[in-house]
Amino acid sequence: MRCARTVWLAALAAGLVIGCGGAFAASAEKGKAAFVRNGCWQCHGLQGQGGAAGKTLAPDPIAFEAFSAFVRTSNGPMPPFMEAMLPNDDLADIYAYLQSIPKPADYKTIPLLSK
Repeated sequence: MRCARTVWLAALAAGLVIGCGGAFAASAEKGKAAFVRNGCWQCHGLQGQGGAAGKTLAPDPIAFEAFSAFVRTSNGPMPPFMEAMLPNDDLADIYAYLQSIPKPADYKTIPLLSK
């Protein structure tokens, strides 16, 4: 029983590592450069905070699968970015960049705003 559980946990861990391979390889630094190079910042702001033309992307971006599907198949104001225009590695890097953006400080912790 104990051996079977160990094998099951090892298989689960291996599956997670293999299934998330792209996420581990993604680079927030490269993602920020791709975010700027592809013009994402023009509508979504330099930190994904959103703006008049683009939705808020960070902090706490949506799940990668939903993000990727939307970027690839958008039929709204944002044009779709096919893989030929935005390679999967760049898309994963952009997502890593969005994940790296911290939440803003609570306004109560900013001395100027707490007076």
